[in-house]
Amino acid sequence: MSSVKPVRSAENLVVAGRIFRSRLIVGTGKYRDYAENAAAAEAAGAEIVTVAVRRVNIANPNEPMLVDYLSPEKYTFLPNTAGCFTGEDAVRTLRLAREAGDWNLVKLEVLSDPDTLYPDMIETLHALKLLVADGFEVMVYCSDDPVMCRRLEDEGAAAVMPLGAPIGSGLGIQNPLNIRLIAEQSRVPVLVDAGVGTASDAAVAMELGCDGVLLNTAIAEAADPIRMAKAMKLAVKAGREAFLAGRMATRRYGAASSPKDGLL
Repeated sequence: MSSVKPVRSAENLVVAGRIFRSRLIVGTGKYRDYAENAAAAEAAGAEIVTVAVRRVNIANPNEPMLVDYLSPEKYTFLPNTAGCFTGEDAVRTLRLAREAGDWNLVKLEVLSDPDTLYPDMIETLHALKLLVADGFEVMVYCSDDPVMCRRLEDEGAAAVMPLGAPIGSGLGIQNPLNIRLIAEQSRVPVLVDAGVGTASDAAVAMELGCDGVLLNTAIAEAADPIRMAKAMKLAVKAGREAFLAGRMATRRYGAASSPKDGLL
């Protein structure tokens, strides 16, 4: 059973007891340089940034270091296991990350193949159990399967992060029904992770009831990354407000906007 206290908040994003005002998490890859990455994170209003431990320099002082541009005192670093294709490799990567930066809140992703970058859920579940037993607080990249998301939560996931579409595809949310079901059933935060291409995709994720959005390529590969980061910030806020407001019912036929009674 889960050792994580289930918390979902209307006011803030709450993950493993940590409170964040921003519901947008951004990545640290594919930018021209760390300076652009830092400017985009600032424009997005992000408080959490993901760090691919195997691909980003966090320890070699002889090369440009991420921490020189994105301060761990300002941002919560979320080490992730991008590029791992087995559970054992993912667990080893995160243990090394904890030794390097004393990070306990982590993102687990175990990929099935290099073409689709879909998660291997058998390996993911195996790795999650090992990490939870080792004291990690784990946010889990996963398939958009409500049954599997429930299993992840039961095994101690601090958050479930179903994909909207394949990583880096920009296709938007392909299965809104399942994303809504996952958001409705979960006691831990639900964040769409992967597939967001533009601001409207982020807004849709939030309108479906998600607690947040994690994205990277949509900002990093935009023609103007800083402007797109600002757009994503506004989209996440607008989508959340729309969800909390409760959308109108849909109808098969038109309905007059003005009352019919009392007319001349």
